Amino acid sequence: MNQKLRKIAVLGYIAKGTVYGITGVLALFSAFNMGGQKAGKLEVIDYLENQPFGTVIIFILGLGLLCFALWRFIVSIYDPEDYGTDIKGLGKRVGFFVSGLVYASIGVFAILDALNITSLIAKGGGGGNTSLQNGTLSALIFIVVGAGLALKGVFQFLKIQNGDVLKKLNLQNINSVIKRKTVRRIGYAGLISRGIVTLIIAYFFLTAGFNLKGNSSNTVKGTAQAFSFIQEQVYGHWLLGTIAIGLICYGLYMFTMAAYRQFDV
Repeated sequence: MNQKLRKIAVLGYIAKGTVYGITGVLALFSAFNMGGQKAGKLEVIDYLENQPFGTVIIFILGLGLLCFALWRFIVSIYDPEDYGTDIKGLGKRVGFFVSGLVYASIGVFAILDALNITSLIAKGGGGGNTSLQNGTLSALIFIVVGAGLALKGVFQFLKIQNGDVLKKLNLQNINSVIKRKTVRRIGYAGLISRGIVTLIIAYFFLTAGFNLKGNSSNTVKGTAQAFSFIQEQVYGHWLLGTIAIGLICYGLYMFTMAAYRQFDV
């Protein structure tokens, strides 16, 4: 593989793992009233900004997320890993492209935030609330987005069923059987938690879309509201804590991908 592309991908996985790890830690502390907060990706950037050397941290993180977005675009458009042009392959490539757009926007937000020019973009995205105008077109857009998120959530569970957790890892570099099992379990926990949160957000989008179709006002909710939704259930603090640990595991899984991922290009 072209070493420059490899470095871009590795930096991207590290940045993505950092975002998910911090999201999980903040949610875990919030679940048990130990500080922290229910944060989406953009709220994580705001949180980091208030830490020592926060401006430098979020600038570097933004560059890392742009690297991950670039890697996603390359995989989607040029198909270096040979996903193909059948329905399944095209579906994955479209998903990679959309993922690239999401992480590119977050990366740009982080960099603009570090440069104190976030007034150029709206800060209400990501994990925050977004008020919607009534209308059939808006309803259709959010129904489509909700359906896409639902498929993404289900896909996380399918990856577990199909054993894809270790599929892209170079296991020859993981000599210990115990370490391989640990990586597998961390990956499973991360994918389950990510799938649950994504499905809840999909539910929010679908509900908002169908309510708009009926000409009633609604609000689109994101990750932070998904955490609140979980916490409001029976044994909600424990449920949120479990999901939070899973997201931390997903962050660790991304770090593992950065260290051991096998690239086919």
